[in-house]
Formats: sequence, C-alpha cells, structure tokens
Amino acid sequence: MDDVKIIDSFWGAYRFLSNFHPSRVAYDQVTYETVEHAYQAAKTLDLDHRVEIACLSRPGQAKVAGKSVDLREDWDAVRLAIMHELVTAKFQHQELASLLLCTDDALLVEKNRWGDVFWGTNLDGRGANWLGRILMLVRSKLILERGERS
Repeated sequence: MDDVKIIDSFWGAYRFLSNFHPSRVAYDQVTYETVEHAYQAAKTLDLDHRVEIACLSRPGQAKVAGKSVDLREDWDAVRLAIMHELVTAKFQHQELASLLLCTDDALLVEKNRWGDVFWGTNLDGRGANWLGRILMLVRSKLILERGERS
C-alpha cells in the first residue's frame, strides 16, 4: 500500500491553508481580509453587522464577533456551500493556488486543539474535517483547470 502524505497542521509552511491566512475575498458585495472574516459575516443577513466584521483588524476578532450575530435561519443548510464558495475565491489568488497545488495529493486535515470536529478533527483524529475536504475539492478543481489549459 502506498504511503499517503498527510498535512494535518495548517501552521508554519501550511499556514496558507488556514482561514485566518490573509487573502482578500468578496462575498455578497462586501470585501473581507480573510476567509474567516467573510465566513463569520455570512452568518447574518444584517449588512451593517457584515460591514462591522469586515472592518475588524484580525480574524480572531471576526470569529468572536460571529458568535454574537443574529444567525440567519438557513445557516445550517448553507454553511458548507458558503465555505466552499469562500475557499474557492481565496484560491483564485495565483500565489495561493500554486501553494495549494504544491500539496499534490496529500490528505488535508484541519487537526486542531480547540475541539472543532465539524470543520476539522480533534487531536485524536476524530471529526468530519469539512474544511480539509473543501480544500481538497478546490485543489482537484484547480488541477482540472490547469490540465484543460495545457
């Protein structure tokens, strides 16, 4: 059996995989400094709150702010699609796209110590790892697009 390369830390050389990594993205007519800002703002339909989150200087502040917004009624139904849209937008930046492609066919796992078992996995490797799955989907699409241009 072939050895599968696993990238299970979005720090250091792989920090660019994190939603906290600087990467300007637009969502619903507002521009955000990171995917984290945009994702947290997307939790509400209140444009004023979205703009407030966009103006925060750090993604950690956006994450905190996202916990106190009026959550849109359809959030559970749309959050995966929104994350996919935002991650796709992030990797339209050529430098970031190249870095993602350099992960080759590695399994991308957002292992974390804060216990997020929806977007990642806990330290024991348990969790849905939706962020890792979305990153791998976006990488596959980039590979296909580059192959079509060749």
